[in-house]
Amino acid sequence: MLSTRSAQVVKATLPVIGAAIGDITPVFYKRMFAAHPELERDLFNRGNQAQGDQQSALAGAVAAYATLLVAEDGRDPLEVLSRIAHKHASLGITEDQYPIVHEHLFAAIVEVLGDAVTPEVASAWDEVYWHMAKALVTIERRLYAEAGVTDGDVWRTLVLRRRVQESPDTVSFVLGTPDDSPLPAARPGQYVSVQVTLPDGARQIRQYSLTHAQHLSEWGITVKAVPASHADGGAIVPAGEVSNFLHHTLFEGDEIRVSAPFGDLVLQDSEAPLVLISAGIGVTPIIGILHYLAGTGSTREVLVLHADRSPSRHAHRQELKELVVALPAATLQRWYEDLGARPTRDTLRAGRVDLETVEIPADASIYLCGPLPFMESVRRTLIDQNVPEADIHYEVFGPDKWLASA
Repeated sequence: MLSTRSAQVVKATLPVIGAAIGDITPVFYKRMFAAHPELERDLFNRGNQAQGDQQSALAGAVAAYATLLVAEDGRDPLEVLSRIAHKHASLGITEDQYPIVHEHLFAAIVEVLGDAVTPEVASAWDEVYWHMAKALVTIERRLYAEAGVTDGDVWRTLVLRRRVQESPDTVSFVLGTPDDSPLPAARPGQYVSVQVTLPDGARQIRQYSLTHAQHLSEWGITVKAVPASHADGGAIVPAGEVSNFLHHTLFEGDEIRVSAPFGDLVLQDSEAPLVLISAGIGVTPIIGILHYLAGTGSTREVLVLHADRSPSRHAHRQELKELVVALPAATLQRWYEDLGARPTRDTLRAGRVDLETVEIPADASIYLCGPLPFMESVRRTLIDQNVPEADIHYEVFGPDKWLASA
C-alpha cells in the first residue's frame, strides 16, 4: 500500500488530478510518441489514438486505481488491473517499457497542472504510478509463465487453413501451425492478438476472440470489417486498418503472426446456471464458450440471448443455433432490429433485447459482450433486477473506457 503521507496527499489531490487527467493523457501520448515513434507505429492502436479512445481508457484506469488505492474500504485495487495485464501480455509488454511511460506521463502532468504539482504531490503520485506498474508487472510475469513463454515472447507464425464469409462484413479464419504441431491450450472466452504489417510499414496489433480452440491443432477467429463512419459531431472515424487488411489480403496458405491466448473473460468451472448475452460481433467469445460446453458434454443450464441488426448480418447465426441444440439444457432467444418477413415467435423477436421479458435464472453467472452502450444498458437492467454485480462478467473490444464505473 501507499505510505500514510502519500495516501493523504493522493486523497486530497485526487479531485484535481482526476478532473485534469483527461487533459493530461493526450499530452502524455503526444510526448511519448514524439520521443518513441516506433510505439505508435508498431504497438499502439493508431485508430484508437486518432479517436481519443485510448486516452479515455488510460484516464479511467489511473483514476479508478488511485481511488481504490486510497479508499478506506471497498474493492481491492488489483481487481481493476486484471483486464489491463491480460491486454499487455497479449501485446508482449515488458517491464522495461514502464519507465518510458512514467517519464512522459509525469512530464505531461507537470505541463498541464504547472505549479500545482509541488514536490510532495509529485512524490505521492509517483508512488501511485510505481505501485500500479509493479502490480501489473507481477501479474504479467505470472501470465507469461502460465503461457510457457519468456516475458514478452508471445508471438508465433501461423498459417491460414480456411476462411469463411460469415456475413456481408464478417469473415472467420481458421489458423494452424505450419508443421501441424499442437497449439497452446486456450480457455473458453479468451482472445489472441494478431499482428500485421500494413502497406506503410507499420506493424499494427488487434485482439480477436477465439471462436474455437478445442482441437489443439486449430484456432478460429472472426473479424468484422470496420468501415469509415461519422462520429457524434460529424467527425469522420477512419476505417479499421487491421480488420480491412485481413479481409482483403489474408487467404488460405498465408502466414500471420499471432500471440498466445490471453483474456480474463473466461468460463468459470461451476454448475451454476449460465447466461450468455451478446450483440453483433460480440457473439464471438460466446461461440467459443459454447464450443467448449458442447465439446465437454456439459449438462449445465445455459440461456443464450443475442441481438443483431438482421438475420443476414448475424455472424455465426447457424453455428450458434446448432451449438445450443447440442446442449441438453440450453435455450436461445434472438432479437433483430430488422426481422424482415420472418414471423415473430417466443425465441425470435423484432427490436432490441428486452430483459423484462426474460426470466434470468437465480444464482446465474452472466457473460456480456457487444458494443459498449448495449452492455451498459444490459448491465444496468440486470442490476435493477437484483443480479449481484459480481456475477456479471464482460468483454470489451478495444480500450476499456468502462473500467472506472464497471
